[in-house]
Amino acid sequence: MSLTITIDDPTAPDVLALLGEHLADMYATSPAESVHALDPSALAAPGITFWTARDAGGALLGCAALKELGPADGELKSMRTTSAARGHGVGTALLAHVLATAAARGLRTVHLETGTQDYFAPARRLYERAGFVACPPFGDYVLDPHSVFYRLSLIAPDVPATGPRAAQPAS
Repeated sequence: MSLTITIDDPTAPDVLALLGEHLADMYATSPAESVHALDPSALAAPGITFWTARDAGGALLGCAALKELGPADGELKSMRTTSAARGHGVGTALLAHVLATAAARGLRTVHLETGTQDYFAPARRLYERAGFVACPPFGDYVLDPHSVFYRLSLIAPDVPATGPRAAQPAS
């Protein structure tokens, strides 16, 4: 599937429809206090970059956002593909684009929060395949049985060119 990923407006009409579907699904599968998806106005705020993936004809296929948490950390937000685009690599392409942008900006870590319910299993598999690992809550998040937290280190630790990695002193 041919697609183009560009920075876009989260308040564009077709994007509003996709984000509305996203929010509706989040509230249908999780208790309100466990829904951490951002609404379109929040996705347009400073410190957040919002992208869409579109096919050659301009049809919306999906979206994703990167929220700056600090000078070296970011958070993946509002990752969503349209129903018709699921299973065609759109999510993988969006995730790769966001991670490449984060690395190019000098971020060292990208975090994310997603649900624990079966509905979120495909998303968890996507993130785990990309190298995300479970972690404790970050930022303003707190432990929640309906949330799982992940992080991905974008910069590999220094490893000697030859031989095993030297033992690091305990801190």
